[in-house]
Amino acid sequence: MATLYDVPADALIEALADRLADEVEQPDWARFTKTGTGRELPPEQDDFWATRAGSLLRRVAVDGEVGVDRLTTAYGGSKGGSNRYQVAPARATEGSGKIIRTILQQLETAGYVETAEGEGRRVTAEGRSLLDETAGDVLSDLDRPELERYA
Repeated sequence: MATLYDVPADALIEALADRLADEVEQPDWARFTKTGTGRELPPEQDDFWATRAGSLLRRVAVDGEVGVDRLTTAYGGSKGGSNRYQVAPARATEGSGKIIRTILQQLETAGYVETAEGEGRRVTAEGRSLLDETAGDVLSDLDRPELERYA
């Protein structure tokens, strides 16, 4: 049986986004919100919310008990420090905690993530089975000979 570690992350996240599209709903304010302090504009993808939900579910499963603060660091980036008059090094920026927190709350409502007291959030058995089932489907659809040993 294939697990989430046996398939490429981008293919798994795309398949999870298709499955989670009905269960997580993008709020109205999300169309106008940047995904982090280092960004200038909101995302232009139509399925951004479902894609981020799939990515977060995978990230929580891989990292174990993880909090929103650590996830904002993981989904952050860098912001260039130079402008016309001065040159400064790029600085690390954080991702949007509101987006991450809201998606995690929706995943909790769906039953895929649970809160671990004092430790953050972790994937439930139902969430793990969704990840493994999706990974199996992705592995069977992939046409990559180097991954045949996992099928």
